[in-house]
Amino acid sequence: MIFNTHTHLNDSQVIDVDTLVQNAHNNNVTHMAVVGSDFQTSVKALEIAKHYENIYAICGLHPNDSELFNDSLQIFFPLLQDPRTIGIGEIGLDYHYENTNKEKQKYYFEKFLSLASEIHKPVIIHCRDAYLDTYELLEKYHQKLDGIILHCYSGSVEMMQRFLKLGCYISIAGTVTFKNAKEIKEVVQSVPLNKLLVETDDPYLTPVPYRGKQNQPAYVVFVIQEIAKLKAMNYDDIAAITFNNAKKVFHL
Repeated sequence: MIFNTHTHLNDSQVIDVDTLVQNAHNNNVTHMAVVGSDFQTSVKALEIAKHYENIYAICGLHPNDSELFNDSLQIFFPLLQDPRTIGIGEIGLDYHYENTNKEKQKYYFEKFLSLASEIHKPVIIHCRDAYLDTYELLEKYHQKLDGIILHCYSGSVEMMQRFLKLGCYISIAGTVTFKNAKEIKEVVQSVPLNKLLVETDDPYLTPVPYRGKQNQPAYVVFVIQEIAKLKAMNYDDIAAITFNNAKKVFHL
């Protein structure tokens, strides 16, 4: 069994969810988390989770979407409290683009961290070009949080070591299969097995050998294959370890 901890079956690019779920099952990807980026996609994530066995929702506000958000976070409360919602996310910071409203991103990130400390569900963190600010806020809240996942980790080994001290899980996506992705390959070689998770972030970040085409949940198998290679381990062992880690952090 394989647990894909981060998929966007709720994305507007996705046309046939049934087929993608069946393809995943055909590749032994039995469990998935569908992740929201704003209120509407969070609603859709929960709808999908309620329609399929062993598919769950993660609801929250992506940092890039937070800049357009002017509503109250209270609209998320019913979604976050639903038993099919197993996490809060994806939330975090993204400083990649010019003219980013960093203060607004940090404001909503902290609001969701505070909310997570009350709801007692793990947080799924999006971090892009903002590792120091992300670390500082997680350091402030980590003792109150019930699990932290760094989704699609792309930082350094040194930064990872700092996050591990906060109890974070490190989730690896298809970028690890890219030929020149030296840093993330070093991260995989260094990450402790008990803090390792796998994901696709589909329909984005398609792994080799399908790079250039639309990603899908089943392709997490290529992530596991590359991790097994880098750690000189058996594929089935990596699949089992990451499955059990996901069950643990999501309290399933």
